[in-house]
Amino acid sequence: MRRPSGVRVTGPLAACASGFGAFLAGEGYTPSSVEDQLRLLAHASRWLAGQDLDASGMTPQRAELFRVARRSEGYVRPGSARGLVPLLGYLRGLGIVPEPAAAAVATPAEVLLAEYRDYLVCERGLVAGSVRLYERVAQLFLAQRSELLDLGRLSAGEVTAFVLRECRSGRRGVASAKSLVTALRSLLRFLHVAGRIPTGLAAAVPSVAGWRMSSLPRALETKQVAALLAGCDRSTVMGRRDFAILTLLARLGLRGHEVAALRLDDVDWRAGELVVRGKARRLERLPLPHDVGQPLVDYLRHGRPRCGCRSLFLRARAPQEPLSAAGVRSVVHHACDRAGLPRVGAHRLRHGVATQMLRAGAPLAEIAQVLRHADQATTMIYAKVDRVALATLARPWPGGAL
Repeated sequence: MRRPSGVRVTGPLAACASGFGAFLAGEGYTPSSVEDQLRLLAHASRWLAGQDLDASGMTPQRAELFRVARRSEGYVRPGSARGLVPLLGYLRGLGIVPEPAAAAVATPAEVLLAEYRDYLVCERGLVAGSVRLYERVAQLFLAQRSELLDLGRLSAGEVTAFVLRECRSGRRGVASAKSLVTALRSLLRFLHVAGRIPTGLAAAVPSVAGWRMSSLPRALETKQVAALLAGCDRSTVMGRRDFAILTLLARLGLRGHEVAALRLDDVDWRAGELVVRGKARRLERLPLPHDVGQPLVDYLRHGRPRCGCRSLFLRARAPQEPLSAAGVRSVVHHACDRAGLPRVGAHRLRHGVATQMLRAGAPLAEIAQVLRHADQATTMIYAKVDRVALATLARPWPGGAL
């Protein structure tokens, strides 16, 4: 059986070939990628026939056997199990291959971590990145206890000893140590609330020496931001998307994960507003200036592929999935490379918004509103970059100017 792409398919998967090709095209795969995937299907179908198996035999375990056999014959692709994900996903969608069985939560530690994860997401409303960080610390702390079920005997001395051991290992800086103690306090509060330990031990976690707001926020200069934006090739799909993302970061001061979380329904074109999903699952509305809305319109009309996904920004490569927070960081990194600048994070653009507003004479209260700081004390750090205002407070140097 020969498909329109020219790939000949025989064996138990031949009936799936046409639908698979249409599915891939709908997911945004290029014609050459569709043909590569159809060749993979054709080879898998012949392999199944040689094993006297029907289409349902392509289970994840047999898919791995097929991949190893294909590699032994000299084929480069798929290089990993990930290369078979589109085929297996399509077969599961048809009901030919069953969904992989969920891994059974076997150990007490896994049960506890699953409960803690639900607590962080449902009760605390933390974003995915914070959940992963807190969970890693919990795993590290629990892994060093020989008797997990005997948490009732956990003492303040053990908590302190764990923190000291981690901080003295030489692997952590001040920021990492502060993240460690914050996550550990969260775990201990959960253990107390869940009845796993009789008394609250969060207070037993020692503080990390460090002075609040001791450093200056490092913002990009106006020329550097302009270079990042100018480096986007707006004649391409990726360039339009990246320009829209960088504009949101540089003009509205959005966080990277907030840009990734934007959905099509979050843009209120009539009201000229943007709904932002901030920290702690807060929904906040920001005005949508014309110079921010225009790049969004350009991307939606001439760049964003048409698909059922409601996320505003999608990956540039198939499959058409929402762009992650890591993807937003990658957009900023590549923009820095194109502009010939050292790589920085998306937060540096947020600092730039605050710094430019301060130089234009905006009060700190207004900056706090734009950046959506829950605590205005967080905004106070930007007062230290207003050198013009600070100069009026400086006393003359004894003996005259140097």
